[in-house]
Amino acid sequence: MHRPLHLLGSTLKALAACLVLLLPVWAQAQQAEIKVGSKRFTESYILAEVIAQTAQAAGAKTRVLQGLGNTAIVYEALRSGQIDLYAEYSGTIALEIVKGNASMGLADMNHALAPLGLGVAVPLGFNDGYALAMRRAQAEELGIRTLSDLARHPALKLGLSNEFIGRADGWKGLSARYQLRGTPVGLDHGLAYDAIAQKQIDVMDIYTTDAKIDHLGLLVLQDDQGYFPRYDAVLLHRLDLPQKHPAAWAALRGLEGRINEASMIAMNAQAELQSQPFPRIAQQFLAQTTAQALVGGQPTPVQKPAQAHTPYGSQLWQRLVGDDLGRLVWEHLVLVIVSVGVATLLAVPLGVLLFPHPKLRALALGTAGVLQTIPSLALLAVLIAVLGVIGRTPALLALTIYSILPILSNTVAGLGEVPGGLRHAALALGMTPRQRMGAVELPIALPTVVAGIRTASAIAIGTATIAAFIGAGGLGERIVTGLALNDSALMLAGALPAAGLALCSELLFESIDRYLRRSKAP
Repeated sequence: MHRPLHLLGSTLKALAACLVLLLPVWAQAQQAEIKVGSKRFTESYILAEVIAQTAQAAGAKTRVLQGLGNTAIVYEALRSGQIDLYAEYSGTIALEIVKGNASMGLADMNHALAPLGLGVAVPLGFNDGYALAMRRAQAEELGIRTLSDLARHPALKLGLSNEFIGRADGWKGLSARYQLRGTPVGLDHGLAYDAIAQKQIDVMDIYTTDAKIDHLGLLVLQDDQGYFPRYDAVLLHRLDLPQKHPAAWAALRGLEGRINEASMIAMNAQAELQSQPFPRIAQQFLAQTTAQALVGGQPTPVQKPAQAHTPYGSQLWQRLVGDDLGRLVWEHLVLVIVSVGVATLLAVPLGVLLFPHPKLRALALGTAGVLQTIPSLALLAVLIAVLGVIGRTPALLALTIYSILPILSNTVAGLGEVPGGLRHAALALGMTPRQRMGAVELPIALPTVVAGIRTASAIAIGTATIAAFIGAGGLGERIVTGLALNDSALMLAGALPAAGLALCSELLFESIDRYLRRSKAP
């Protein structure tokens, strides 16, 4: 009887020790780093690498937090100091961030941003505007060339990104200006290209520097009433960045006007059509522009390499065993171990305390059950708003919340399975309730408790992939990037190792369960 209980105590102590060792690693301040963020689409990934590598060349230590989410999330990360800068667009800053008007210049934006400790600088040299696009053949057949023409065809199926639907300068204002009467379906931007190619939708929103516009034969509809403002790419940064890193800032200012629209389209094509990694694309671009600057040349488009056909199996294997595999697996494991460990340290003692009190027990299980039903992305968004940070902290809190219910419910269920005769026998021997719990009830309930931890671990391994949407790392990074690039091989390269971790977890807990049952055998 005492061996399983001793095992539980040792396990809880080991989990506590792991937390003591691991938490300082996350809490370690990295003030000397320049932290560069990005949104969750191809161009933003590339520009983040261009920014980081430019600062690195000037001797700064940098860290790139890719794919943090939409404008609201990345801006909140900047405002709260989680990142130091990212590539943003003038129209977005004017209309979405400072709530001004489309005619605002950089001076006006800086005046509005200064009280927030932020500034905008370094126009990169290209405009990446919003627009709507259709399949060219369909548009020509229907005689649609402009957004005013589109208004005469309300039956066309609209597939728009969720951010565009919700933006102040997006669907709501556009539909009012042009009297567009269709009801759009919200789609991930990368997936919308597949949907329009397969004729599942007729119209989608695009960025004017997207590489797939020409590749898929789409026609960009003219904004004949001039609704959309310019979206010139700029650096949105914390005001203390130039003082903290003067050499890196001077190097970043050297990017001004160095990226034209043709160069940006070509770099997007390298990522989306040739599947080149973002760091390599940025490295090639910076090497080319540096050479041009030495001879006083003007920026020219990055040359598109000839697209070679690679078998899908080879693509998947290359992505699966990429250089980042070890880092991503470790980050994923840390998220799971810490969250499940904290949930175990909370839920097992709580279950023991609540077991003798049916009303309190029902209330606690009901509360945990309600929290379990909250969609993971919604919970992450709420936690970001409450905590004011992105990254591992809200991700760990969310995963811990999801892990508590199975452990708590199994602890209570296991204690409920203890035969009444054993309780009476322990009482007849003069045991106190505490002695009875430690020597009789908890050892018998232990296999059921471990089953709850097993379930929580499986849930955490799967849910941890969502954490990459807020920059928490892990194998979800590949899935998020694959969604942005519409790269199914990259998404599988993230999903398959996660499935492997789940299988390893099941095998580990199966071994523990067998050991516990052998220990209980007479």
